[in-house]
Amino acid sequence: MAMAVLRVAALGLGVVPLSLALAPLAPAAVGAEPLQPRCGGTLLQLQVQRQASSAFDRFRFNLGVEAEASTAAEALQLLNQRLERLRAVVTPLASGALTVPAPSSYGIGTGRQRQRASTSLSGEVSKANYDALIQAAGSLPGASLQGFTALASSASEAQLQSQLLRDALADGRRQAEATAAALGLRRLQLLRIDQRGGGGRPMPLGMVAARSFNPDEAPAPERSLSLGLDYCLS
Repeated sequence: MAMAVLRVAALGLGVVPLSLALAPLAPAAVGAEPLQPRCGGTLLQLQVQRQASSAFDRFRFNLGVEAEASTAAEALQLLNQRLERLRAVVTPLASGALTVPAPSSYGIGTGRQRQRASTSLSGEVSKANYDALIQAAGSLPGASLQGFTALASSASEAQLQSQLLRDALADGRRQAEATAAALGLRRLQLLRIDQRGGGGRPMPLGMVAARSFNPDEAPAPERSLSLGLDYCLS
């Protein structure tokens, strides 16, 4: 007995058929992975992708700080002074702990006669405090904004992931029903769900642009979900 295999990719609400083939069922070899549930009719394989933006209430920021001097020791000493000043203005505005990696120093200029030391300070800040934090940090010598990322609120993140899953499953079900109707079949059974998800990337922004930046206009965090669905149509 032969089983028809129909593979379809659905992107959002669009559907693109990929291939239609007949393949007989073969017994599993000894030691092979377990077979998926047997389908006595047409096996429909769907790939459904959904993407949406999430509401956000805070940012992750990364501030660079550097200092120059005639020797590495002097550059590191000046860097520590600038870092302490930066930490003093950022801490009251930030949410939670701040992260500071170990500093580094290197020679600069012709003959590398001067030394530069640098490090960074990163953390999270609420949308309401973002502008004040950037203004305060930007007024300090040696400080610069290296990048920022909008972070989804916890409640919004959970709701979005749940909604993406429901929408993707509903899309897959509708496509399976439409395919079964087109083939003159009435029964369908979901055999497999393969779920994968992902998020967006940080967006870097220079300090000059950031000073006139409206936090409400920041790109919202994006989440995506990809489902591999196998339906048996009969």
